[in-house]
Amino acid sequence: MNVEALKEKAKNNFTSGMNCSQSVLLAFVDELGESKTGISRETALKLSSSFGGGMGRLREVCGAVSGMFMVAGLLIGYDLKSEPDAKAKHYELIQTMAKRFVEKNGSIICRTLLGLDNGTKDFKPDNPVPETRTEAYYKKRPCAELVADAAEIAAELLLV
Repeated sequence: MNVEALKEKAKNNFTSGMNCSQSVLLAFVDELGESKTGISRETALKLSSSFGGGMGRLREVCGAVSGMFMVAGLLIGYDLKSEPDAKAKHYELIQTMAKRFVEKNGSIICRTLLGLDNGTKDFKPDNPVPETRTEAYYKKRPCAELVADAAEIAAELLLV
């Protein structure tokens, strides 16, 4: 699997209107297919739809990061039949993915990545209405690059 192709697919998904989480997850579902991921494109779109904007525009964990974690779960996640240490191994992988994302981008928190962090820890939900996707929107948002970074990290750790 070509890492660059997955990065470009994730970016194209975002610029075609998908949220960050959908962009990453669908890059893998589209490239690997239902037989390897275990879910259809439609299911992947719906499953990841709540995680855009840092979980429903709450600006918490970045949707690209959530999508990256979903890919890990689909490809090598654990279930009730897994070995006893499977959960710890999986969580170690998730923490490694998060660490790499932070090394590249400084945070896994949406509001911080978007420069919206006002330094308070008070929970203040954002407006639930997504911004219209315009050229100006894409210029001010780092999201296309963030989804590419998440796709790259997932590909490097899961597919190589």
